[in-house]
Amino acid sequence: MDMTGKFLTMVLAVLIFVAVVGVILFIASRAERRSGKGVALMFLLPTAVMLGIGLLYPAGRTILQSFYDAAGTSFIGLGNYETIFTSSDQLVVLRNTALWVLVTPFVATAIGLLYAILVDGARGEAAAKALIFLPMSISFVAASIIWKFIYAYRPDQPGVEQIGLLNQLLVWLGGTPQQWLVSAPLNTLFLIVVMIWIQAGFAMTILSASIKAIPEDVIEAARLDGVNAFGMFRFVTLPSIRPSVVVVLTTIAIGTLKVFDVVRTMTGGQFDTSVVANEFYSQSFRSDNQGLGAALAVLLFILVIPIVVYNVRQMRASEAR
Repeated sequence: MDMTGKFLTMVLAVLIFVAVVGVILFIASRAERRSGKGVALMFLLPTAVMLGIGLLYPAGRTILQSFYDAAGTSFIGLGNYETIFTSSDQLVVLRNTALWVLVTPFVATAIGLLYAILVDGARGEAAAKALIFLPMSISFVAASIIWKFIYAYRPDQPGVEQIGLLNQLLVWLGGTPQQWLVSAPLNTLFLIVVMIWIQAGFAMTILSASIKAIPEDVIEAARLDGVNAFGMFRFVTLPSIRPSVVVVLTTIAIGTLKVFDVVRTMTGGQFDTSVVANEFYSQSFRSDNQGLGAALAVLLFILVIPIVVYNVRQMRASEAR
């Protein structure tokens, strides 16, 4: 399709959208005279239709496709799920995903919380917070490229200079350059560092706001009782910001479960670094295994559900207090 055809298609899509909205507004204006519920239903109907077409239908198709073979023609039942939990390659993927979820949220949250406490009320607080928040302003791909240069390796030969910051530091200290992204499972931990670097700023921002929201009289009462710095953190700060800590942990955990950009950019899933999201992409679009790719997508959805449910329950519990 040439540029003229694409432009005409775009114009037609816009006109159809305007026409549909106009019809909805016209019917809603007529229904408003009779019932307020009718107006609400008219505005909710397009949303429900779009959710059905853009979310529910694809989800149903994906679940159905996960029970078929690579070509999507023969029904094999739970064969794809059995492959996920028995194949050595897929078990490595599950191990890496578990490592990401167990390490990233807790370390990123701990760093963000410690940083928020240290800079709270200090001189240059705004600049210090901006410094750690900067990684959040760039994309995961850009962050991955930055760290790929940090981990870059060149053979340790006379006349060959290291361009990777980490290896150059090793050379200055008298060490030997290492291929950081090749040896499993340490290479997965080096990839996790990138995610922690990005998410620590998010954790710091949320937790810093929660710390500043602690009532001053509570802090003063604790100080009058002779509570030391550690006791202040344990008995005052941490209980007061617990709902925010839960939100930060679960939000980072969900983002970590879906991590794709970092792995795809830095290793492409090679050297035993693949995770569920990356493996879903590889099986669906590179290996053309539609069944296994769909099963991995369903597994990812199932893994996210408990975290979302727990997050919602904690938010409701905090609101009820």
